[in-house]
Amino acid sequence: MEETNNPESTNENINFESRLDLSKLQESITTIKAELSTVIVGQHKMIDQLLVAILSNGHVLLEGVPGVAKTITAKLLAKTLQIGFGRIQFTPDLMPSDILGTSVFDLKKSEFEFKKGPIFSNLILIDEINRAPAKTQAALFEVMEERQITIDGTTYILDTPFLVIATQNPIEQEGTYRLPEAQLDRFLFKISIDYPKLEEEITIIQREHLLQNHGKLEHIKTVLSSADIKKYQSLVKQIIVEQNLLEYIAKIVINTRENAFLYLGASPRASIAILNAAKGFAAIRGRDFVTPEDIKEAAIPVLQHRVIVTPEREMEGITSIEIIKQIIETVEIPR
Repeated sequence: MEETNNPESTNENINFESRLDLSKLQESITTIKAELSTVIVGQHKMIDQLLVAILSNGHVLLEGVPGVAKTITAKLLAKTLQIGFGRIQFTPDLMPSDILGTSVFDLKKSEFEFKKGPIFSNLILIDEINRAPAKTQAALFEVMEERQITIDGTTYILDTPFLVIATQNPIEQEGTYRLPEAQLDRFLFKISIDYPKLEEEITIIQREHLLQNHGKLEHIKTVLSSADIKKYQSLVKQIIVEQNLLEYIAKIVINTRENAFLYLGASPRASIAILNAAKGFAAIRGRDFVTPEDIKEAAIPVLQHRVIVTPEREMEGITSIEIIKQIIETVEIPR
């Protein structure tokens, strides 16, 4: 038999170049990070997760004590994007019509006319989402999942992109209403923001001192347009995921349902969320394929708000993050 050890014939079908052109996407992400870093000190993980959420077309829940730059981060991010921005302050007396809009009778036309609410925009910042009662929170169910609103039998499709960034304070309980599981499940990520380190705190104080009469948002440049975001979202969907990595995602999620420390496991929506987020993490790192590390990085922010720890383990001080980390360690990494 003839040996076929010719290097040319062996390597002719191998292409080491990236199958997707992610250079412009990466360049835009780097520019946005640079713009945000002029105001936000540290919090690199949070910024990465916010950018992945935009690329994955997912909503974000920011959780942290007052004063850790939750609201200003959302505002800064909106400033770097050339899209519509709206802010809604949730309060206990807020009604669904205050968010979605309401029908008003027009005396000139002698008919009802729908007046759109502040939710009709591209990027919505909902401040202190747990301040509003269940009725008002329920108004977000359809709009967050289906990007549409049905009022008086008429369906209104929202412009794309449509993203919600909501904030909440985990400490203060008075005058708050816990978000229902169905509401939490609609957020791609829950991002927990910690206090800054000593060096970061000093930098924050120094920058505030140097600002004097200047606003923090004054010099932030716009980086991406609405068309750019939609183009990059479409590009991220094409990121390659091997079959064994799809099985890896499924095993992690199924393990949350079988874990004795968890009262409620994650749904198939969580599996899809991990898949989309892992593609986003691969994209911002300039890769057109997903690795197990991307899945690990996506798993905690995707799962931590979707699972419920059993009361016994909660009393022992065990958190959902610790349990998710244990699950990730026990599931075999595909080779």
